[in-house]
Amino acid sequence: MTALDDLVRLDRYPRSSRYDPAWLVGLDMGPNPLWLLEDLARDLDLRPGMRVLDLGSGKGATSVFLAREFGVDVVAADWWIAAQDAAAVFAEAGVGDRVTAVRAEAHALPFEAESFDAIVSVDAFEYFGTADGYLPYLAHFLRPGGQLGVATPGMTREVRDLGVIPPHIKRVVGWEAIAWHTAQWWRFQWEITELVDVTSARLQEDAWRDWLLWARACAERQPDGEKANRPVIDMLIEDGGEYISFALVTARKR
Repeated sequence: MTALDDLVRLDRYPRSSRYDPAWLVGLDMGPNPLWLLEDLARDLDLRPGMRVLDLGSGKGATSVFLAREFGVDVVAADWWIAAQDAAAVFAEAGVGDRVTAVRAEAHALPFEAESFDAIVSVDAFEYFGTADGYLPYLAHFLRPGGQLGVATPGMTREVRDLGVIPPHIKRVVGWEAIAWHTAQWWRFQWEITELVDVTSARLQEDAWRDWLLWARACAERQPDGEKANRPVIDMLIEDGGEYISFALVTARKR
C-alpha cells in the first residue's frame, strides 16, 4: 500500500503540503480543494483583514486554508453542510475566531450589498454559477474593486462544440458535464456583463493528474474508498487530459 504522504504531498503546492493529508481526506468531497485553492490564489491579492466569502465551502478545508494562509476573515457558506458541523471543523483547526459558518443557498445569500472584499469558490461554482444572470447577482455582494476567484471543473473543448458529452465522462458525471466549460467560455461569460474585469482565465496545468492522484489516495484511505472512487479513477485514466481539466478564473469588480 502506498503511503498517503507519498501520494498527496506535492512540491508544487508548498502551502497545502503543510496540512495533514489524513485530515483533508476526512473532509473530502471531490478533487483536492487545497491544491485548487493554492493555485487559484496565485491570481488573487488576498491580504490580512479582508472579509472573504468562501462560497460552496463544503466541510470547511478551504475556509481553514484561507484564514491560516492569508489572515483573512472568512464567511463559509454552504447549502449541503450544516453550519454547526462546519463550525466544529473550524474550532478544531484553531480558526473559529476568524471563520463564520453559514448555511445558505447560492441564489439566496443572506448578506448585505458590497460586504465582501473577495468571493472565492472552489469546486462548487459549476452547480450554481453558470446561469447568465448569476454573476450580476453575485457581484452585488462585492465591494467596488473586490475580487472574485473560481476553480471549477473545466473542459479543453466545449461540450456544445463536441456535440456530445464524451462517453467516459458521461458514465460518471452524466448531464452535469454540460456545466464544465473552457476558461475562455468563462472569460466571455463574465466580461460581457461589463461588471468585472477578468484578470486571469486559464486551465490548470495537469489538473486531471492531480485529481487522479487524490482520488487514488481517497480510495486507499476512506471506508469503501475503492468502490466510491473507482469510477472517477477510471474516467480520469481514460481521459488522460484530453478533455478534463479545471478552469481557474479571477476578476475584479468595476
